[in-house]
Amino acid sequence: MQRPVLSAMLSCQGLCLTDKEKYLFSKYNPLGVTLFNRNISTISQVKQLVAEIKSVIGRDDVLIAIDQEGGRVSRLSSLDIGPFASAESLGNVDIKYSKIHAKLISSCLKELGINVNYSPVVDKIYFPQNPVLETRCFSSNKRKIVSRATQMADTYIKQGICPCIKHIPGHFNTIIDPHLNLLKSNKTSKEILKDISYLKAFSSYPLLMTSHIILNNIDKENPTSYSSRIISEIIRGYIGFDGFLISDAIDMHALTGSVEQRAKNCIDAGCDAICYCAGVYDEMEAICQQNTFMSEKTLNRFDKIKNIFNNKPRNENIDVLKDKYFQKLECCLDVKYSYDATEVLHRMQQKRR
Repeated sequence: MQRPVLSAMLSCQGLCLTDKEKYLFSKYNPLGVTLFNRNISTISQVKQLVAEIKSVIGRDDVLIAIDQEGGRVSRLSSLDIGPFASAESLGNVDIKYSKIHAKLISSCLKELGINVNYSPVVDKIYFPQNPVLETRCFSSNKRKIVSRATQMADTYIKQGICPCIKHIPGHFNTIIDPHLNLLKSNKTSKEILKDISYLKAFSSYPLLMTSHIILNNIDKENPTSYSSRIISEIIRGYIGFDGFLISDAIDMHALTGSVEQRAKNCIDAGCDAICYCAGVYDEMEAICQQNTFMSEKTLNRFDKIKNIFNNKPRNENIDVLKDKYFQKLECCLDVKYSYDATEVLHRMQQKRR
């Protein structure tokens, strides 16, 4: 009999699993684990960590995920892989470079044993731009967002990597970082639907991630990840998405309450799984002890993700692709980014413990 799968993407503290993490992962069989800068030192170390996670959990289909967008969100930068351009830079060049971008990153992820990339970002550029999204969005033009993002996502899928389209339904014209505070939008329902009509282009993809935002004129009490109304009427209904829906990180300060209550709120609202990133053992244990396992419907959605892992990319000369990519985007690759919201949040959490 197949073991039930915990509805959670968990995380770990360091470069290898602790004995307590091994026990927890083995006992509760989480959907998968997300890797961050703190988990990455060398190529051989990452390969060993990934193998260890899969061995401890005991499933071939464990999701090993990472935020490797390019630009300011590049978890693999310490491995001397890349560098990779931001979405904004890719939005300003021919679409073929979005495809090359995804092929190059896929090659790196495949080597490491990573099978899910939390990318591409499909939020729109607004003026002024939310600081957490600066350089991470392709364009203010909806057609350009759709063309670049679908090209990138389709390429990941062909390479055997599952893309995670984020953030749904978006951050709109807010200027608050959701890692640190709750976002609220006062747009009318009509304005929201007009703004997000382009997101229908992503309805058939297997994996989407929510944004933590309150849409006051739809559900003024609950952020999207907690809102059964927004999930059922907007994401499942208007956008037409019937794939696997995962919450953005529940340890963000946009959400309140204990982590186990946050996890419960997301699942009760209609998320298929939660994403927990801080790697704090006691918090992960509290999430696990709720024993919230994936339903039959969610497992069917999970099957669509797993099917991607069977895709075999055709052989290409990666060095030739790198040359094309770097020749075109060289001027965009030496940008120094001082702010990575996820890692800033992690450091804040470390100081409090």
